[in-house]
Amino acid sequence: MDADSVDLDEFESMVDQALEELPDWVQDAVAGIAIMVDDQPPADWHGRGLLLGQFHGVARTRIGGRVPGSLPDRIELYRVPILKVSQTRDDVEARVRKVLGHEIGHAFGIEETRLRELGWY
Repeated sequence: MDADSVDLDEFESMVDQALEELPDWVQDAVAGIAIMVDDQPPADWHGRGLLLGQFHGVARTRIGGRVPGSLPDRIELYRVPILKVSQTRDDVEARVRKVLGHEIGHAFGIEETRLRELGWY
């Protein structure tokens, strides 16, 4: 099966499966983070390269946490860009796990450079 045939429902199932595969302590730590799927990054994304996912919020390691009344922390995964960098369904599943792990790393306060050193890019 080729990556382009992965529809939104199947993609969301892959995200759910990737979440279920996380160790219990990671699941507990991210329980308050909304995990969302969208087809594309926001229209105002002007960064370099394809954006596969984003973490929006305050890192779990930051003292003080979220400001009362602010939006909840969230991780967004973007289906179409992930499909673009994937050849097969298995590639999509692997990329979903990697992007989710990368964004969870940001939620734990790990910087981009360190995530790349760890292979979570």
